[in-house]
Amino acid sequence: MESKQLIQIRRDLHQIPELGFQEEKTQKYLLDFIEKLPQDDLEVETWRTGIFVKVSGKNPKKTIGYRTDIDGLPLQEETNLEFKSLHEGRMHACGHDFHMTIALSALEALANEPADDHILFLFQPAEEGPGGAEPMLEAAPMKKWKPDVIFALHIAPELPVGTVSSRAGLLFANTSELFIDLIGKGGHAAYPHLTKDMVVAASSLVTQLQQVVARRVDPLDSAVITVGKINGGTVQNIISEHARLEGTIRTMSPNAMEEVKQEIEKITKGLEISNDCKVSIDYGANYYQVNNDEKLVQQFSQIADQLDVTYVEASPAMTGEDFGYMLKEMPGFMFWLGVNSEAGLHNAKLSPDEDALRVGSSLVISSLKQL
Repeated sequence: MESKQLIQIRRDLHQIPELGFQEEKTQKYLLDFIEKLPQDDLEVETWRTGIFVKVSGKNPKKTIGYRTDIDGLPLQEETNLEFKSLHEGRMHACGHDFHMTIALSALEALANEPADDHILFLFQPAEEGPGGAEPMLEAAPMKKWKPDVIFALHIAPELPVGTVSSRAGLLFANTSELFIDLIGKGGHAAYPHLTKDMVVAASSLVTQLQQVVARRVDPLDSAVITVGKINGGTVQNIISEHARLEGTIRTMSPNAMEEVKQEIEKITKGLEISNDCKVSIDYGANYYQVNNDEKLVQQFSQIADQLDVTYVEASPAMTGEDFGYMLKEMPGFMFWLGVNSEAGLHNAKLSPDEDALRVGSSLVISSLKQL
């Protein structure tokens, strides 16, 4: 696919970001593109707002999977680009427009010239939430065409165009959302003894949560608990009967995630007693760690070298990615694709360099043929 077409597809998709399991316009755009490809070796199945496309190989010994995510973020774009989002409060601020464009380019190449092995393209919804990878694994087309190996990419704003990065073993962390509601008894600020103040309780809880990592997690392991939002109260002279904490948990091992959650539950039980209140916890969406297969990463680095693309060793990150659920079921890997953007991921001013589309497409096509 020529650079001009790659750029046009990316810009088309950039204008129609949709949230998880609402990607109806996106799915239609993808299906319209797929329908125009040679169909002799293609089998297409839809699943909710996602799509499976199998390309039959010429001399198949295995099936290679390639996954792209397709959803956007609930964010108002601030790039002032001519092709900025047409959907108010929605933006492809994580690069999924890039991801989809590269997948379509690879699909076009394989539809016109099939590889030896079967190739399965997965256009996965809801990566940003509530999580599409885990339920997609249970879809009938996945069970029918389950790949032997699978891989995916993610744009990296901090890396230059022409550079990719990955590593064997752990690349992304285990993640969990965290929502905690505290219910007490409200009342007049002048009579605190007649109330159960949930602003005070919530403040205490935030402090105690920080002790979980400092004093309960093995120092040789890694974990993060971040409380990013607190809601409580209505006006300055009313003691609040309700407070809500919203945050995230990140760990470098599944065991650490379980330990952190157990400690949070112990702390909240104690808080219920000491503050005479009720506490409920919702962990929301949980993502499993991205753990890369050593042999496949080594093969990928060699393919990058063949294409004169710079490969650098990545460091483990506390980033969350539900692709980890797929790697839990089959060997594979994810890699970072350099896109040279001053603004980072999930930033309203993210503006990746479109020259990276050509680099990503060449890498994915070559990998699908050689892995």
